Amino acid sequence: MKKRKAIYPGSFDPVTFGHLDLIERALDLFDELIVVVASNPSKKTFFTVKERVGFLKTALKHRPQVQVKSWRGLTVGLAVKEKASTLIRGIRATSDFDYEFQMALTNRKLASKIDTVFLMPSESHFYLSSRLIKEIAGLGGDVTRYVPAPVAAQIKKMLSKKRMR
Repeated sequence: MKKRKAIYPGSFDPVTFGHLDLIERALDLFDELIVVVASNPSKKTFFTVKERVGFLKTALKHRPQVQVKSWRGLTVGLAVKEKASTLIRGIRATSDFDYEFQMALTNRKLASKIDTVFLMPSESHFYLSSRLIKEIAGLGGDVTRYVPAPVAAQIKKMLSKKRMR
């Protein structure tokens, strides 16, 4: 029997419980999932690619059917290379949909055999975004209920170093 393989790309800066919720939902649909941390040198991130990959690997260590890797380049290129038939994209609001719909159609032009599946996180994580987490943390708020413990600890450590300077 052919295994269904998908790719879930993102910046994951930082990974949130919303991201992890989407990964669990994707695993209900696919046999294998590759979570891809986007590497974009022109984008300023809070965490390095290596740190983001590490956080995801730690959070997903109980899921042997999930691989975590970084990638620089077109995600459809990785999908073709990995023989994955589907890209997973998270949708929280109509504003997400407009952008994601354009990207899905562009990806279809680049690799016609790769489909995109849009998933919505559960209601308890619907409002979460990495940008929001960084804003809360930057203003001194507690992010422990939004991100895995190692991520929250590293954010706190990084911000305390910045405040000491």
